[in-house]
Amino acid sequence: MRLLSPALCASPGPARRGGVTPDSSVKSPIEMWSTNSTEKFYRIPEGKGPHSVGCTDLMTENAVEGSFLRLYYPAYDATDIEEARWIPDKEYYQGLSDFLNMYRVVGERLFHYYVGSVTCPAKSNAAFKPGEKYPLLVFSHGLGAFRTIYSAICIEMASQGFIVAAVEHRDESASATYYCKRRSVSESQEESPPNMEKEWIYYRKLKTGEEERCLRHKQVQQRAQECIKALNLILRINSGEEVTNVLHSDFDWNSLKDSVDTSRIAVMGHSFGGATVIESLSKEIRFRCGIALDVWMLPVGDDIYQNSVQQPLLFINSEKFQWAENILKIKKLISNDTNKKMITIKGSVHQSFPDFTFVSGGIIARFFKLKGEIDPNEAIDISNHASLAFLQKHLSLKKDFDQWDSLVDGIGPNVIPGTNIDTSPAEPE
Repeated sequence: MRLLSPALCASPGPARRGGVTPDSSVKSPIEMWSTNSTEKFYRIPEGKGPHSVGCTDLMTENAVEGSFLRLYYPAYDATDIEEARWIPDKEYYQGLSDFLNMYRVVGERLFHYYVGSVTCPAKSNAAFKPGEKYPLLVFSHGLGAFRTIYSAICIEMASQGFIVAAVEHRDESASATYYCKRRSVSESQEESPPNMEKEWIYYRKLKTGEEERCLRHKQVQQRAQECIKALNLILRINSGEEVTNVLHSDFDWNSLKDSVDTSRIAVMGHSFGGATVIESLSKEIRFRCGIALDVWMLPVGDDIYQNSVQQPLLFINSEKFQWAENILKIKKLISNDTNKKMITIKGSVHQSFPDFTFVSGGIIARFFKLKGEIDPNEAIDISNHASLAFLQKHLSLKKDFDQWDSLVDGIGPNVIPGTNIDTSPAEPE
């Protein structure tokens, strides 16, 4: 399952915008290796809300059919607890290398050098902060991504009083993921929990002659089911049910009992994860609304457009990624529903949403198109503030997020309503 693909979190093929081209030489990453080491010292932004944030990983049994997610949550302030590692295993470097069409030996060395010491500003396994019922947000990652690399978004939401379940998909759309299986008695037990070993799953590229839409539609259906499984899992924990975490963390899952507001649940995702949001809304009415960040519409089935998404839906697009065919599909889904909105962040690129935009210096950012013309912190603030305002309205939250209501209508600095893409029919020559 070792595979190659052109662009992190972007849709492949001619419609892709802002990605690394398939014929990119590995010479450039090697040259970047020799750049000034100060390039690597960048920081994922902390949450701006009133809560400290903790995070922990949860993997259920049942091998590949089980759930795997990173939970971000309001936590007690704990200065003595270390922040979580951003990319927790070297196999993720290998998967990213495959996905970006680099030799693994080059990519792994490059990623380790630049981001191997990066942590996300959430305390690993910090004590959960009970005392109120928090709304639940399920997050779906993009193509070639995985559960940890949207931490700037997830941490901000948790700091504002959400419990966020960031799913790691096992449909072979992640750069890498794994499940735990029982090891043979003769094998080492040093790195995994006793009697368990990691079975890695890497990104699957298209086979020769395979139709992409067919594969992606099949994957998006699995992804939606994984989001619904994550929802069910968190609600089981909320009800007080004992759940086995095969990762054996120190986190006290019993502390989550009766802490989820089961009437206020939403789903959010980026790119392929945006398509997953749409599919999830169509299948699960408990998701009261959804937010699709720079959505890739190819995986969405034709049946979805026939009034199968009744819930409110916010599309937040970058300026540089979208194209006419994709926008026309978004408009078809929005139709005349005033609870479905689309806005565009000026100067942003497809990679303005994942964390790589914050941890890359100039050369790396230019090579992989990780930064747009807008400051990355301003772009993510616009996205997060619009998301919070939308969530307040449609989850009936008693917060002050309505201060950003204008952003949902595309009014404000560096944001426009609708799209910057011309979707009018071409004039005949």
